[in-house]
Amino acid sequence: MLVIRPIEQRDFPTLKQIAIESGHGFTSLPVNDELLQNKIDQSLASFASRPAGKGECLYFFVAEDSDTGEVLGTTALEAAVGLSSPFYTYLLGKQVHSSPRLGIYNVVDTLTLTNDFTGVSELCTLFLREQARKGLNGRLLSKCRFLFLAEFSELFDDRVMAEMRGVSDEQGKSPFWNWLQEHFFSMDFPTVDYLTGIGQKGFIADLMPKYPIYVNLLSKEARAVIGKPHDKTRPAVRLLEEEGFTCRGYVDIFDAGPSVECDLRQIRTVRNSRQLKVHVGEPVDSGTHLISNTRFDDFRALIGDLAVNEEKAQAVITEEVARLLKVEDGDTVRVVEMNR
Repeated sequence: MLVIRPIEQRDFPTLKQIAIESGHGFTSLPVNDELLQNKIDQSLASFASRPAGKGECLYFFVAEDSDTGEVLGTTALEAAVGLSSPFYTYLLGKQVHSSPRLGIYNVVDTLTLTNDFTGVSELCTLFLREQARKGLNGRLLSKCRFLFLAEFSELFDDRVMAEMRGVSDEQGKSPFWNWLQEHFFSMDFPTVDYLTGIGQKGFIADLMPKYPIYVNLLSKEARAVIGKPHDKTRPAVRLLEEEGFTCRGYVDIFDAGPSVECDLRQIRTVRNSRQLKVHVGEPVDSGTHLISNTRFDDFRALIGDLAVNEEKAQAVITEEVARLLKVEDGDTVRVVEMNR
């Protein structure tokens, strides 16, 4: 059974391997020892001292196999992006060129560089290793964050977003970036992807076009991938769409992958989850649920069988589930029924 828990220092070797496996375009996990260690340190600091409100905190989780102890995935929450360094996105818009006297009316699509997500909370770093891509593991990795958001909503922005990886090939070549590189930059996509991942974003302000880009001037290949996710990212997009996330015209500045967003309180799992008291026993007429404890620094989440005693507002769970969640009779859990 996979169990979600906060990342620990002992996870560094596996985190580095996951960074390697994640490949090009996965900006939030650069293959850089110092930056990966910084992420662990930042998350440890965030969990060590619960803040009074939203700040630049990173809550980084791993999925651990309860039988083997092997870490099989990562997932994370950034409480607020863009506060200490710019968070850039392109916004798809329109420009109208018209001349009533000549009877001409043209609507042209544009891409405008923005910092519109400044201060917004971000879902990030979701990666499930190849050997674990089965059953409900992907749903657990994605949706566990919503139980944490629901339980500790005061630590996050009212608006939650996620950048989805855009189209690139096995060599890391992005059709969208190829056009930008030809006209404005002299760096290939893997290089800019890496620089962004390690926080060196100054080149964006220096070299990125300051004025709106007319989409019809881009190459056919570049236009074709605007707002399109990478094939390996499509399952993650579908899971977020099920939760109520939509793309409102924002795309990544390097590969043009879509950015999706939702109001925190409108996220389906946040809205439908509830707290129940624990009763350890044998669940009768149980159903599959996403379950978490309600602890901040010792957060645990998993998908397991649970029976609800509505009269007593109890969640009846097995001894194994209770042990993995680190709860006992009378403790509180947050639960939501899973749809397969």
